[in-house]
Amino acid sequence: MTTTPLRPTTTLDLDGVLRAAEVVGRVLPPTPSWSYPVLDRRVGGRVVVKHENVQPTGAFKVRGGVNLAASLTPDELRRGLVTASTGNHAQSTAYAARLAGTRAVVVMPESAPAVKREAVAALGAEVVVHGPDLGEAAAHARALAAREGLRWVSPGDDPAIVLGHATLHLELFTAHPDLEVLFVPIGSGTSAAGACLVRDALAPHCRVVGVQSSAARAAHDSWRSGTLASAPCRTRIAGLATCAGYALPQSVLAAGLDDFLLVDDDDVDAAARVLATDAHTLAEGAGAASLAALLSLPAAPAVSGVVVSGGNASLEELVALGSGLAR
Repeated sequence: MTTTPLRPTTTLDLDGVLRAAEVVGRVLPPTPSWSYPVLDRRVGGRVVVKHENVQPTGAFKVRGGVNLAASLTPDELRRGLVTASTGNHAQSTAYAARLAGTRAVVVMPESAPAVKREAVAALGAEVVVHGPDLGEAAAHARALAAREGLRWVSPGDDPAIVLGHATLHLELFTAHPDLEVLFVPIGSGTSAAGACLVRDALAPHCRVVGVQSSAARAAHDSWRSGTLASAPCRTRIAGLATCAGYALPQSVLAAGLDDFLLVDDDDVDAAARVLATDAHTLAEGAGAASLAALLSLPAAPAVSGVVVSGGNASLEELVALGSGLAR
C-alpha cells in the first residue's frame, strides 16, 4: 500500500447541493425511498431503501453527469470529455456529453462488465478498453486528455460530480428525517461525501456509514489513515473496484463519516439475493453492499437507510443471483 498526504480541496456545502438539485430536478424526477415488511422483519428494524437502480442509466451517478453537463464552459464543450470508469460513472459521463451535445471518450478496464461497455456505447460515447484495472484505465484516459485536449472528468475529484451525487441524499433525508443510520456504498466516495454534507444540515443525529469490499479497500484505508492510499483491487464487485482514494470526497469523509465497514464479496452477493426476494429489487453488487453491511451487524438500528446505488447487474451477477435463489 502507498500513501500520499491529503491536500486542501474545493469546499463543498449545502448551498452547492441545493443548486445542483435545481439542475438535476429539471432532468430527473426524485427516486423512491420506502420500506418492505419482509425485509424489515429479516433485519429486525425498519429499513428505508433508496432506489437509485431506477435511474435512466441504472445508477445514481447519472445525477453527477446531469450537473456536470450544466457546468461545462464553451471551451470544454468544444474540446469534449474523457474519463475512466468500470461502468456507472462511464454512463454518467456519456449521458452528460449527450445532454450537452459534445464528444465523450470513456476508457474502461478489461474487467468492466460487457453490459456496461455496451450501455456506454449506446449513449453515444467512444469506448476504449485498456488495462486490467481502473488505475491503468485512468492513466490511459489522462494521457488521452493531454494528447487530444479533452476535458478530464475525474470519477471522484470533480465538485460538479460530487454535488450532483449529493442530491440523492437531499431527497432521502427530506423524505425520511428520522433515519438513525445510513449505509452508503463507497467506490470513489462521492455519494458518501454527499450524504455527509446533507446529513449535517438536515439530520445531524443520523450516523453515516461507508461500505466497501474487503478486496478493494483503498477508500477505507484512506479514511482510516487520513492519507490518500492505494491498495490492490481484487473484488469482483465492479462498482466498488477502485484502486486509490480520491482527495475531494476524502476531505469531506475525514470529518463527516461516522464509520467505514468492509464486507466480503460473498456477503454482497447474499445481500443482492435478499433484495431480490424481500424488496423485489434487482441490485448490482455495489447496490447491495449497503444491505450487506447492515446484515453484518449484531443488532439493527430502529430505523436505517440503505442506498441501492445501481441495478446494472452483469450477466455473471444475474447467473449467481439466480443460482443462489434456486437453492
